[in-house]
Amino acid sequence: MRFADFGVSGALLFSVCFAAGPSLAAPPPAPTRAPAIQAVVDCHALADDAARLACYDRTVSAMTAAETSGDLVTIDRKQRQAVRRQAFGLTLPSLAMFDRGEKPEEVDRLESTATGASRTVEGKWVVRLEDGAVWRQTDDNELFHNPHAGSKVEIRKGVLGAFFMKVDGQQAVRAHRDN
Repeated sequence: MRFADFGVSGALLFSVCFAAGPSLAAPPPAPTRAPAIQAVVDCHALADDAARLACYDRTVSAMTAAETSGDLVTIDRKQRQAVRRQAFGLTLPSLAMFDRGEKPEEVDRLESTATGASRTVEGKWVVRLEDGAVWRQTDDNELFHNPHAGSKVEIRKGVLGAFFMKVDGQQAVRAHRDN
């Protein structure tokens, strides 16, 4: 059967069905405001002072309970930046929830101190950083001075998802974050 056999209405039905299907290229929607927060914001619309105050008391109590139980987590801008820094080098589905209200900063470089270093059987370096991140050398380049606890480490983002690790100012080696 061909498209022409369906006539105009058949082609229209096909295109509507195709367009209504899920889009594989569309990014997931940004997270909306948490219900506990939205309930507090909604109190603001109440005109009666006593009703508004009662609403605030009720919803703030519910919000505090949600935060205490772990159902609601609030973070400020400084904490969001710390999360992005800790996630540097990891492949994550989305950090869009941290972008609300601001242009997300692009972290393309990280400076830290090594807490330890070791070599794999293949002779590649594995370096552990202060924040617990573990970076593994992926190329065959040699470091002339062995990394050790206290070494200054700089990791920068390259092109096409590559990362480069400099230890104590030496030539950078290609690296991958393990955790």
